Amino acid sequence: MIIFPVVIIISIFMYLYYKIMIANEPEPLKKEIKNAKARIALGVFISFFGINQYLFYETQLSLFITIIFLFFGIMQGYAGYKRLSHYKKEYQKRVEVGRS
Repeated sequence: MIIFPVVIIISIFMYLYYKIMIANEPEPLKKEIKNAKARIALGVFISFFGINQYLFYETQLSLFITIIFLFFGIMQGYAGYKRLSHYKKEYQKRVEVGRS
């Protein structure tokens, strides 16, 4: 199962990338968009980390921990997705007003 560690590593690097890019962004809406993308990457990381731990140990305790990790990972990903869609719409409105 090489796919889970690869997804875990890519998602943690994407999380760190977006968090670092927030500091370099002067516009507040773009900061919020990048923060939402970072939350999605964090949700993917937490979810896949939990699944990977269950597949590695396969015990009842790791199943409960995996369920908790999946819950928090899905919540992070969903909240990030909702923020991303909201702030992208706001950014598009700002761009349209700027063109007019």
